[in-house]
Formats: sequence, C-alpha cells, structure tokens
Amino acid sequence: TISSTAEKAVYLVIFHLSFFMFVWSYWKTIFTSPASPSKEFCLSKADKEQYEKEERPEYQQEILRRAAKDLPIYTTTASRAIRYCDRCQLIKPDRCHHCSACDICVLKMDHHCPWVNNCVGFSNYKFFLLFLMYSLLYCLFVAATVLQYFIKFWTNELNAKFHILFLFFVAAMFFISILSLFSYHCWLVGKNRSTIETFRAPTFRNGPDKNGFSLGCSKNLREVFGDEKKYWLIPIFTSLGDGCNFPTRLVIMDPEQLAVSSQNEPAKSSGPNQSFPTRPLSESQNRLLTSDSQWVESVPEEENVKSGAKKHIIVSLES
Repeated sequence: TISSTAEKAVYLVIFHLSFFMFVWSYWKTIFTSPASPSKEFCLSKADKEQYEKEERPEYQQEILRRAAKDLPIYTTTASRAIRYCDRCQLIKPDRCHHCSACDICVLKMDHHCPWVNNCVGFSNYKFFLLFLMYSLLYCLFVAATVLQYFIKFWTNELNAKFHILFLFFVAAMFFISILSLFSYHCWLVGKNRSTIETFRAPTFRNGPDKNGFSLGCSKNLREVFGDEKKYWLIPIFTSLGDGCNFPTRLVIMDPEQLAVSSQNEPAKSSGPNQSFPTRPLSESQNRLLTSDSQWVESVPEEENVKSGAKKHIIVSLES
C-alpha cells in the first residue's frame, strides 16, 4: 500500500541520515589533530638555556614567572607554581595538559579516548559529543525497529532468527552505555568542566575552584558549540576562542567579593608565588566577552547600583 511504502521510505531516510551523521562525527573525532599551545607559550632560547642550567626550583620558578607575566594564565599547580611541561618545554595554558599517549600538550584536554585512538580536547570536543549523540540515536533507531520482532518472539507469534535477537540486545546494551556517557558529558558542558577538572579542580588565585571557568549554562554551551545554532548539530568546528585563552568567573566577580577574598587570603593573592596576569581577557580574545550584559543571565534591580563599580574593576584590571 501507499502508506506502508511511505513508512518504509521514512525509515530508510532516518536510517541513512543517522548513520551518515554518526560516521561523519566519528571520522572527525578520530582524524582531527589535538590542538597544541601556540608559540607564545614556549620559552625563548635564552630562558630555556637558563632554566635547564638552573637546579634550584625556586629560581626556575622565577624564570617561568618572568616569562609568563604577559601571558593570559589564571591557574597554577596546587603548590602555586607555574604549570610547565618539561617534555614539551613550554608554559601550559589554562586547561592544557600533557597526554602521555600522544606525547604532546593538548589544549583543554578532556581525556585520551582509546575508542577513537585520539585525544579529546579543544579541537574535537564538539565532534566527540556529536559522535556520542548520533551513535545514541542510531542505536535507539535500531532497537526500536527490531523491538516488534523481539516482542513477537517472546509471545510465540514469530519464529525469529538469532541475528535479529542478537541485534536487539547489542543495540540496547550500547544505547544504555552510551546514554550514561553522553549524559555525563552534557553535564560537563553545562558546568564548563573537562573530565580532568572534575577529578582535580583548577587552582586560581583564591585556591581550587571547580566552577572557575563556568559562565552560566547558556554561555558554556556556546563556548563549545558556537554562536550560530544552525551549525550545532553539524560536525564542523564552531567552538569559540583559540583554546589558549578562557574567560573566568574572576572577571565578573563582584567588587565586594574581591575585597573580601583579598582580606581573607592576602598570602595567596600576592607574594613571590604570584603568577596571575594583571588583566583579564580582552573582548577580542573571546566573543563571550563582547558586553557586560552577556555575562549575567538576569540582574536584579537592586544590583544595578553595583554595575558602575563592576565596570570600574574590569577597566582597572585591563589597564
């Protein structure tokens, strides 16, 4: 009949579309090279020679602090030291980690995935999320299609073949496992965290803060998928930023909170181990900083008085 023919045509379109998007996302996740820090984070030849000759850690840190004074770095190690990779011989940008499997420093590294034989980081994190999503939909479509035959088999209405039952079990098991992983990464995107940052919170000037890079759910989502929603479901690179510079909650912290933090922890905000820059990210470095209104989802009327002081803090930090 016409209805059955149209129904089969719809099934075929959905099947081929989901399979195509699944393969495309998987391909991009595998063959997209992990992004590495730019040359500005590498030590100069003179600093590198001086660093290698120096044996005292405190003087090595002095060399690194001098080299990192103009870099947009907000995080340090737990001991307040500059994050430096001896293997790659460069100062690590925020959220950058060295992958022992790839033997390179990866920007905004999430984890090294054996299923794609590649590091998941800034350059391919969107592709990895789409890969999980389309594989989830693909398994759901297969399981839903075979479900009717599976039910008929158990009610003795159909002598189903083994491969049909096996297909249903495989699709259902993969669906459940991928659903848990995809849900976890959706939660990470909403919190603007990587898997590494979930287990080890980044250290800022006021100590470890697992929410230090969170700008609110909508902005966190845009940071990964970009500004234009029409490209969100397509495996093409649309993430904001360059992977080296990330806006932090420090930029929009209320002036009263800054004053309280400086009074409570004066030793952490100044001293010989101070390694944070004196300015936040500029608007040209990340489109999420284009206006003050984009930083706050909703501003109560009683907080409008503080807006002038907040702008003064931001201008003074940039100067």
